[in-house]
Parts: sequence; structure tokens; C-alpha cells
Amino acid sequence: MTLKLSDLPEVSFVEKDINQILNDMIRGYEQAYFEQTGVRKILRPGDPIRIFLYSQALRELQLRVIIDDSAKQNLLKYSRGDFLEGLGAFSRTNRFDATASRVRTKFNLSEARPVDETIPQGTRVSPGGDIYFAVMEDTVVPAGQMSVEFLTECLQVGVVGNGFTPGQINILVDPLPWIATVENTEESLGGIDREGDDSFRDRIHLAPEGFSVAGPTGAYEYFTREYSPLVEDVLITSPSAGVVDIRLLLKDGDLPTQTFLEGINVYLSDKERRPLTDNVLVNAPITVSYNLDVTYYIRSDDSLTETELKAQIEAAIDEYITWQRSKIGRDVNPSELMARIILAGAKRADVVSPIFATIAENEVAVIGTKTVIYGGLE
Repeated sequence: MTLKLSDLPEVSFVEKDINQILNDMIRGYEQAYFEQTGVRKILRPGDPIRIFLYSQALRELQLRVIIDDSAKQNLLKYSRGDFLEGLGAFSRTNRFDATASRVRTKFNLSEARPVDETIPQGTRVSPGGDIYFAVMEDTVVPAGQMSVEFLTECLQVGVVGNGFTPGQINILVDPLPWIATVENTEESLGGIDREGDDSFRDRIHLAPEGFSVAGPTGAYEYFTREYSPLVEDVLITSPSAGVVDIRLLLKDGDLPTQTFLEGINVYLSDKERRPLTDNVLVNAPITVSYNLDVTYYIRSDDSLTETELKAQIEAAIDEYITWQRSKIGRDVNPSELMARIILAGAKRADVVSPIFATIAENEVAVIGTKTVIYGGLE
């Protein structure tokens, strides 16, 4: 079992207790004074020399903090920024750069064309606002065909292009006289911001699992996360001999689209990653729906901050919904919901649902209906 970085003991390369540093300086001064003069001198509180040594102890502390931090950049648990990229170089693990979202888009013709027509590369479609998706290469619409479907790519990198559900990207920005309508046929996905330190650190830690082709659970998990930093959680099982069942969730518990699953399946099935005898299946976890019905109350003493507390409590409920769906096999846990509501500032809460429910290892709990009622001050 791979040891988690959080399980490693805390280390410190230098002493950083200001009192210890000051005491060492005082003892050092008193000893040096005696060796030079033969007189025992005691630096009492208020002595000008002791005050001066205290100022130097503070400078020494700052220097030691810098030294300790610099030394820790050689350890994966603490490293960050460019230092972390230096550690990644040992295992040939590179940080993910920002990429653009992609989505399958359907172009519907006003009528069938007598000859082949071409949708030019760069033709833009949009959900509105300043976000545009463009045709990635010249695409031929065969004569007599009423529609064509293919990938388009967001012109802005990052997560800004993610999350547009089917039908929302429906504006043809660069008109073609024979195109009647456009629409995305799946949720846009795949856009990522530059990878953060936490995700990058975890992949470096998993990197030794990928030194050979996949086979062990850790190796398949490594290559799955290597495909995209959007991958948040991975479950690897083998339901039968030679079959590798991979279930995955994306950031914030989002379910992967079919296009994303197909892409990662192709990536994992490469002969340099997959053993010849393995049959790799990549799917989203099975979804189990639960309903949420909560009434919460705020203390009368908190009436002056009632509006702010209501916002905090309802944000905490939304965070619970995200937490619940962000881990495969996580049981539906109303105790977690209650704790978050109380910590957000509520006096009490009546949680009608959800009730505790066990979730199978290949399932994920997602919200069905959501009812949140503010019961008032009491």
C-alpha cells in the first residue's frame, strides 16, 4: 500500500524557538566575556546588551526560517512552485499546462445540399457572452446529409469553457447560409487551468507506479490521473480475470462525459501502458440518488447578522452536496450535513432527509431533490 504524504512525520532542519535562540546567545556572550576578562557577567532583563542580543535573535530566527524552508523544498511533502517541478523531473513528471475545453457540436442544415460543402476551420459557435468554441479543422458535409457532428474547441484555455450542458452552445457566430442551427450534444469538458501544487505533488508521489506498464492498482491509478488533472477520484477493480474496471470522478464530483471516457480509454489502452492480456473498461461510477430536506434555525441573539448567517449556512449545505458526490463509495452521511450546518452558525437543524445509506464501492451518491427551509430566529 502506497504511503500517503500526509502520513509522513513532520521534520525541521533547524531550531526555530526564539527563546532557545536568545538563551543560547546570552550564554555565549556571558562565556566569551568571562574568557576575555575573567569576570562573570550576568545579562539581566533590561541590560542594553541583552536588548541588543534580542534584536539579533529575531534576525537569526528569520534566517533560520528561510534556511528551514529552503531545505524542505528538497522534500516532496513540502516542496512548491518551481522547486516542485524540479522534484518532478526525477520521475519525468511534468506539470499540466492550461488546456481548452472541447465539446461535440452538431451543425444542422436548412436543407440537403446537392454537393459536398465544407465548414471552414475556425468557424465559431457560442453559448453567449465572450465565450467561443471553434471548428478545429475543415469539415466536409457530404451531399444529401442534413447534419454533421464533430468536436469544437474553446478559444479560451482553462475551466471557463467547461460545464455547458447539451443545447446551451447554440449560437452560430460566423454564419453559413446553408446552416440552420447548431447545438452541443454533450456537456463541454476538458478545460483545465495550470495544474496546482497539490495535484502535481500527488502525481509525483504516484509516479514510481508508472515505471512499468499498468497492471497493479497503483499503476492504473497513476496513468488515469496522468491523463488529466480533472480526475478527482479513481476506483480500480477486477471483477473477473483479465478485466480491469476503472471508475472515475472529475473535480467537484462531476461525472465524466462519454467523450472524456473514450479519450482516457484510448490513452490507457496504449501498448506502452496496458498489459496485452488486460481488457480495460473505463466508466463513470453508478449514481445513487438521495433527496435533501432540511429546515434550519438561527439564534435570536444573532439577529443582527441574520442575512450573513443564512448565506453561510446555505453555502455549507451546497458544500455538503459537493462533498457527498466527490468520492466514489462514500456513504450518504447526514451527520456530516448537520455538522456543517452547525459550524456555519445555525442554532439547530431538522434533517428530514437524507438518512444514512451505505453506498457500494463503485457507486456515488448524487443529489435528487433539494429542499432547504429557513425556520427563522429562536
